[in-house]
Amino acid sequence: MPIFTQNDITLYYEDIGSGQPLLLFHGLTSSSSMFYREINFFRTKRRIIALDSRGHGHSAKPDSYTLDNHIEDAAALLDQLGLESVDVIGVSMGSYIAQGLAARRPERVRKLLLVATKSYGEQSSMAELFDRHEDEFNGLSIHDKLDKAQAYMFHRLTAVKKWQEKTAQNSPQLTMEQQGIASNALERFDLRPELSKISAETLVISGRYDELNPPDKGRETAQLIPHASFMEFKRSGHAPNVEQPRLFLGIAENFLDD
Repeated sequence: MPIFTQNDITLYYEDIGSGQPLLLFHGLTSSSSMFYREINFFRTKRRIIALDSRGHGHSAKPDSYTLDNHIEDAAALLDQLGLESVDVIGVSMGSYIAQGLAARRPERVRKLLLVATKSYGEQSSMAELFDRHEDEFNGLSIHDKLDKAQAYMFHRLTAVKKWQEKTAQNSPQLTMEQQGIASNALERFDLRPELSKISAETLVISGRYDELNPPDKGRETAQLIPHASFMEFKRSGHAPNVEQPRLFLGIAENFLDD
């Protein structure tokens, strides 16, 4: 797996295939390994670049960092690889990074696919979920909270659990402390003032049953981005690419190739 260094932070990424580059940004506490299905699907048609964001996967685990650091890392990766124009898929946290990259480097992003997204937050989406259902989560350990939250996040739990297990087999798992640091990086961010700068054709996909980043958050994001469309998957929660994979891959291929 290739590596590069950004401000003394070592970052790992996958670089597979050839053709129009497709950059993948993963979700909170996950890694590029979560994209095994997307990589297998697109690798014969495109050059796939999948970053392990700082604090995640095989990348370095600093004691603190911010969403802006993630966005700067993404831009540095484009420079490192000499990529002038890329298509981007970002899921959850990865979609925030993708928004920031497309807004701050609009000439470098051709197509933008945002999945399970929002454009601002005072705290992490998980903390917001715990607050909305305070009576049910109050008094539980963090492990029990995270386990219970799955029912609020996903519609097809069996499919999601299989995906989570396969992803975990191929990537280092974060400690609870590292998960906390990763979550803290997503506090008090607001990309809304920057979204009008995005020039890429954009598709936003949300899952109907997603209580982590509900569809209204995705719809709002789409409304703030020029040339953006919104789509709601009716049998998905927070992972439309996992809960309705064939639909997702078909729509993603059509959108990116159009």
